[in-house]
Amino acid sequence: MAAKKNRAPELDFLRGFALFMMILMHLAYDLRYEFGLNIFGFLTANWFWAFVHPFFIVIFVGVSGVCSSFSRNNFFRGIKLLAVAAGLTLATWLVTKYAGINCLIIFNVLALLAVSILFYSLVQFIEKKTSVKPATVSLLLGFLGTYMTAVGSTIRWMDYSTSNPVFLPVGFAVQNAPSVADAMEIFPWMGVFLLGCVIGRVFYSKKESMLPASAEKLHPVLAPVEFIGRHSLIIYLVHQPVVYGILYVIFLALGKIK
Repeated sequence: MAAKKNRAPELDFLRGFALFMMILMHLAYDLRYEFGLNIFGFLTANWFWAFVHPFFIVIFVGVSGVCSSFSRNNFFRGIKLLAVAAGLTLATWLVTKYAGINCLIIFNVLALLAVSILFYSLVQFIEKKTSVKPATVSLLLGFLGTYMTAVGSTIRWMDYSTSNPVFLPVGFAVQNAPSVADAMEIFPWMGVFLLGCVIGRVFYSKKESMLPASAEKLHPVLAPVEFIGRHSLIIYLVHQPVVYGILYVIFLALGKIK
C-alpha cells in the first residue's frame, strides 16, 4: 500500500509510537496507584521522570510541530483543538467535583498544542502578508523555540511569588494551585513544538515523505502504530477511560473490588 499523498508515514509512526508508550505508562500508573498493585516501581524513580517520560513527550509534541507544516488551515485546527481541550477541562472538573475522582485537567497537551498551533497560524498569516523570507521566519522560530525550551527548564526556580492561577499554563510554580491529574506548560513545550515546525519547514518543504520507498515496504509491519498516529486525538481522549474501565471490570471479577 503506497503512502498517501501529502502524508509522511514516518511522522505517523513516531507520533503513534510516542502515544502508545504514553498509554502503557498510564496503564502502569493505574495498576500501581489506582488498583494498589506493588509493581512498576520505575514510576517513583527520578531517572524515569527526568529522561524517559520527557523523551516520548518531545517526540509527540515535536512531531505535532512538524505536521503543522503540512496543514492548509492551522487556524481551524487550533480552534478545534482548543474547543476539545476546553471540553476536557469542563468534563474533568465535573467528575472531580461531583464524582469525587481527582482527575482535573486545566492545561495539558491538548491545550498546549491548541495554543501552539494558533500561534504558528499567526506566524504563517504574517509571513503571507509581508515580504519576510521563509528562511528568516524559520530562523526566528528556531531562536524562539530554543529560548522557550531552555527557559522552561529553570522557570519553576525563578525568584518570584504568585498565587494567580492564570500563570499555571506558563509554567510558573503557582502557590495554592489546584491539584491536577495532568499538566504541560507553555515553557518549555511550546518551544519543542516550534522547533518541530522549523524541522517541518526545512525538511518537509515539499509536504511529502522523506522516506517514500521505505515507508511503502514497511507499511504492513508499521501499520498499527501508524494508525494510532493518524488518529492520535480520539485515541488520546478515550484511552484512559477505556483502560481504567477494563481494569475495573477485571479487578471486580477477581473480587479485588467490593
